[in-house]
This record gives sequence, C-alpha cells and structure tokens, in this order.
Amino acid sequence: MVESKKIEIPVGEKIVTIETGKYAKSATSSVTVRCGDTMLFVHCCVSPEPRVGIDFFPLLIDYEERMSAIGRIPGGYNRSEGKSSDKAILISRLIDRPIRPLFPHGYRNDIQIVAQLFSYDQVNQPDTLAMLGASCALMLTGVPFEGPIGAVRVSKIDGRLIANPTHQEADKSALDIVVAGTHDSVIMVEAGCKFVTEDEIMEAVEFAQVEIRKQCDAQLQFAKECGVEKQEFVDPYDTTELKNIINETAHDMIFDAYHNFDRTYRQNKLDEAKKLVKEKVEALGEDHYINKIIEETGIDFVAEEFKAAEKKIMRAMILDEGVRADGRKPTEVRPIWCEVGVIPRAHGSAVFTRGQTQILSVATLAGPGMAQELDGVDPETKKTYMHKYIFPGFSVGEVKALRGPGRREVGHGHLAERANIPALPSQEEFGYTIRVTSDVLESNGSTSMGSTCGSSMALMNAGVPVKCMIGGVAMGMITEPGREPVVLTDIQGIEDFLGDMDFKVTGNDDGITALQMDMKAKGIANDTLRRALAQAKEGRLHILSKMREVISEPAKEISPYAPRIFTMTIPVEDIGTVIGPGGKNIRGIIEASGAEIDIQDDGRVTITSNDKDGADIAMKMINQMTFKPVEGLVCKGKVVKIVQFGAFVELAPGKDGMVHISQVCKERIDTIEGHLNVGDEVTVKIIKIDDRGKVSLTIKGVTEEEAANCQ
Repeated sequence: MVESKKIEIPVGEKIVTIETGKYAKSATSSVTVRCGDTMLFVHCCVSPEPRVGIDFFPLLIDYEERMSAIGRIPGGYNRSEGKSSDKAILISRLIDRPIRPLFPHGYRNDIQIVAQLFSYDQVNQPDTLAMLGASCALMLTGVPFEGPIGAVRVSKIDGRLIANPTHQEADKSALDIVVAGTHDSVIMVEAGCKFVTEDEIMEAVEFAQVEIRKQCDAQLQFAKECGVEKQEFVDPYDTTELKNIINETAHDMIFDAYHNFDRTYRQNKLDEAKKLVKEKVEALGEDHYINKIIEETGIDFVAEEFKAAEKKIMRAMILDEGVRADGRKPTEVRPIWCEVGVIPRAHGSAVFTRGQTQILSVATLAGPGMAQELDGVDPETKKTYMHKYIFPGFSVGEVKALRGPGRREVGHGHLAERANIPALPSQEEFGYTIRVTSDVLESNGSTSMGSTCGSSMALMNAGVPVKCMIGGVAMGMITEPGREPVVLTDIQGIEDFLGDMDFKVTGNDDGITALQMDMKAKGIANDTLRRALAQAKEGRLHILSKMREVISEPAKEISPYAPRIFTMTIPVEDIGTVIGPGGKNIRGIIEASGAEIDIQDDGRVTITSNDKDGADIAMKMINQMTFKPVEGLVCKGKVVKIVQFGAFVELAPGKDGMVHISQVCKERIDTIEGHLNVGDEVTVKIIKIDDRGKVSLTIKGVTEEEAANCQ
C-alpha cells in the first residue's frame, strides 16, 4: 500500500481535502486538492542550485485545464487542448501574484508549479483551490517560502457572505471577489462587482481573512506532520562594499535627479551616475571581490544595487517631503485630456491621455453570430463583449517585435473588460456583439486603467446604450517600518516599480465594478486598505469628470458604417423549416440577402445587415417559409394560374389559395380574362379554410385601409 497523508480544511460550508504521497513522487512535492467533484493535481519542482546569470526570481506557474475534466473532447482540427486559454492564463497569474512576494531577496533557484485540473463538477470553482494547492505544495518542499498563503472567493447573496461560492451562487451575486493572504495580512485582491461600495469590499475582505487564517494554520500543521524542515536562506553575496561605493559616488547625483521633475533630465542624470559607479568598480581590478562575483554569477550587481539606491531616495522623498518623482502630491492625478470619434470609419473610438500614458480604444459592433465561442471547461460558452489590450514596444520607446499577447497583456485586457461589463446593456436591449481594442500609444503607469477609461468613452461614442461611464485609477503605497504608510493616487511607472503596492479600482460615481490589488511588501493592514479605497474613489471621480468634459452620454445613433440589427420571432416548430436540410434554406436566405442570420432556440431571429433592403429580403423570405394561412389574414400574393371559375394565388412558396370568379370584382363578371393575368401581384384576404386545408380568398372583400396596411 502507498503511504499518503491527508488533511481536510473547512472553507465556509464546504470541505477541501488535500492529499500527498500517492502521485508524481519524482516531483519535489505534489498534492491532490479536491472539493466536491472538482479535483486538481498540483506539482512543485525546485532546482537544487540557483540559476546563473539572472537578476530575478525564476518562478514559473502553469495552470492547465483538461477537457476530459468535464467529459468532453476538445474542438479544433487536432482535437487537443492546444495553447492555454485566456482563463487558464488568468488563473496562472492569480496563483503567481500572492506567492512571488514571499521569497527572500536574492533567492534564484528555479521553481515551477504546475496545477492540473482533471475533474470539474462545474459547481466548485477551481481557481482558489489551485492557489491553496500551490501554497501547500510549496510548504512541503521546505524552500524558504515566507508563507503559507490562503485563498478564498467571496460572494454576497441576500445580505449573507458566502465563502467559495458555486458558479451558480457567484452569478447571482453583485460581488465576486478573490482574496489571498498570509495569516496576518492581505497580499492580493481580485474582484468583479456590480457597483458595490467600498464598505462592502472591506466587509468581504475581512470575512475572507477568517477563512484564510484557517487555511494557513492547516498547512503549517500538515507540513509538520509530513516532517518538512524549512530551509534557511542567507544571500551568499555580500554587496556592502558596492553599496558604499554607490553611496559615496552617486548619492548626490541620484538625489538631484529625483528632485528634478523633468523625466529626460532625470534619466540622463541617472545614466551619468551609473556610468561613474561602473568605472569605479572596474577600476578595482578583476581580482576584487565585487568583480569576481559579477563574473562568477553573471548578475549585474551594480545595476541591482543602483536601483536599490534609487528606491531608497524616491521613497524618502515621499515619506519625508510629501513630494513624488514628478512633483505631485500623494493624492494628485496627472493632467488628463481626451477626445472621441478620432477614427473615421470605426464604429466608435476614443483617445484617453493621462500624463505620459495614452490609449487609443476602438469599438466595433457586429451581429450575435460574431460572439466568441469558448471551448473551455467553464459553464460559460460564449462572450458577446470582448476587450483586447495591445502593448507594442514603441509605447515605451523600445525596439520590440510585434507578437501575440503575453500573460501580462491578457491580464490587463481582462481587467479592463471586466470593469466595463456591468455598465453594458443586456442582449435583449442591444443585440450586438461588441469588441473593443485598446492600443497603448504611450506608457508610463497603469495602461489597464487608461484602457478602462478609453473603452468606456469608445462605447459611448459608438452609440452603445451603456448604463453609465466607467473610470479607473491605479493606486500605490510607500511603507517603512514604524511609519504611517503613504497611499499614492495615479501611480506612474517608477512608483509601481519601486513602490510596495499596485492597486487598481474601477467604477462609476457610486460603486466599484472591478478591483485588482498586488503587494510587493508582505501585506497590507486593513486600515490602510480602507484608506486606499477611499482615496481611489476621489481619484476616480476626478478622472470621470475629465472624461465627461468630452462625452457625457451615448451617441443617439450608431455609426452609419455599423450594421443594423432587425429582429423577428417565428414559431419554434418552424426553426427546422427555415434552416432546411443541412442548412440549405438558411444558406439560400444569406446568399439572396447578404445578411447575417442568427436563430435562437426560442424562435427569436436576428438579422444583421448593413443594407436595409437586404434585411427586408431576408425577413420576407423567412415570413414566406413560415407562412401559415389564418382566416381573416390580409396578404399579398402572385397569380400563378387562371381557370374558368377563378384564379390560383401563391401566398408563399408551396402555399396557394383560390379566388373564385365571384370574389374578384364587386360587380358580377362572366370571365377572368381582362381582370386577372398570370404574374399579377394582388392583395387578398383569407375568407375560409376547409377541412382539407384548401384556402379560399377574396379580392373584392379587402378594404382600402386593409390594403394600405398590408406589407
């Protein structure tokens, strides 16, 4: 028998089971995580030696979904999972973000965590289970991980907070928030909301912390039961002398650079200072300890410690002087200017510029048939609103090949997409599929929030009847032990890079629609988080006011270049008739009209066309296919046959009726000739349908009003 160890962790009203010792025993550690019939394998491998020649912590997180988890074979030609879905990439990022800050500076051993979803009941959501499994797997390796972490999703239904809600419960809730943290503090928050307040966010965070502490305690006990001994890490490279050289050579120059608010001057001054430091280090000789460790490891310790000196001076400016690197006060937003309708043939477009961050957002409208089909394991099978975020090298002045979106781009695009969804009209109100692309033209801080603002304005410019305008702001934080943290509004790139927090909040005047917080410090106190939320609201309201100076409500009409949507309803039993054998009939309608046709299971037909004549053709053909004669109905038809006692009129393909000679004219006539001819279009009324389905028509019984109203 295989010896394994197992723990059960209560999360809200559910039990999460974690087991180790049965599978993947060649990995450094491996755990199985299960809740209901959702089950994941989470494996962790740690290299025995640090990687040479890198100046970062090489942590790699991979989350994989198997379509067999829901009993399906993947679509596509190869019938294989292929590249990771956007959802899988987002969960990989969700696992990474709270774990990465909890490793000591200088630790460079490769660590890979692979979370594999092998069973999914489509009830118990796998993302927080994968985060918990990743933390537990790390704890069992004994690496110097300053965890464990816990992770919990929170929703609110009928005033009651629920931990790790099912998909169905989360869909009903106005609040969907994932919180991750250590036993003592929050490290990461990710939320999608339907206009909730700051107080509701804090209530959910504090509720989540209770569950997180249980998870952390259980993992510590589990590691102890498994006999894990945690490694102590001491950075093997002493750079004290290098720090002293930088302080003596460059401190005043760095101080001067950061106290000059011109970005170009600062960069030139810093480059000059770094060059002097490098010259001094090179002058020490090849045999000197500093040059030896640079040669031995391939790590640019000069650049690393120079950045640390910059960080110390920039943070001191904020904490001691209340002045930021560009001269702003902590609560001040950079100058904003916007414009809409900048792309002539686009259905809607906007440029949002805040400081040195500039976004071009373009909205495109299409019929429901252009909805994105999702070949994944989630219950959601299609998307009618899509946002694509594009970050080219020129936005930061770099030469960089244009490639597909990386994990960062997927994450930023998803945040801006999630931010605007609560403001969108329902499909019943506005049946279009909508796609917005946000191209970053210039970047210096929070392009995702710029994309949120640009998208909202582009949607309004396109005439999408959004409920309200959505704005977003990125917050930062500077902390030092024993001092009150300083929260920064609208952080720029250097404050993100050298600060302790990246906290993005989106919403309208009254409530929050999306939220994302990542910590570089070891966590954030609840009082500081509450203060950051309040300060973010002030910043968001200011940004919204600037956006409203350019556009304050959706355009009354959509662009003349956008397709028009027409809807009609047919009996459910006639859906097969319209589609035809192998789709023959609907293809014929599309070819004849040039319109896009989409038929729902309830009989709702959507016709999308740039040409009203084409839409009219499609509707006429569908009406003809689904035509059913009813007594009293007035309609147009074509004379197809003349007989001695009357004429046969085609009401729809394959559906005829007869006008008796007595029903042609008000006066008595002896012959049809001279009154009706084959090919004539006439307006008729159905006066009788006999037991055999034969239809009797009248021409003389149609009033002038009925004839005028007949289409």
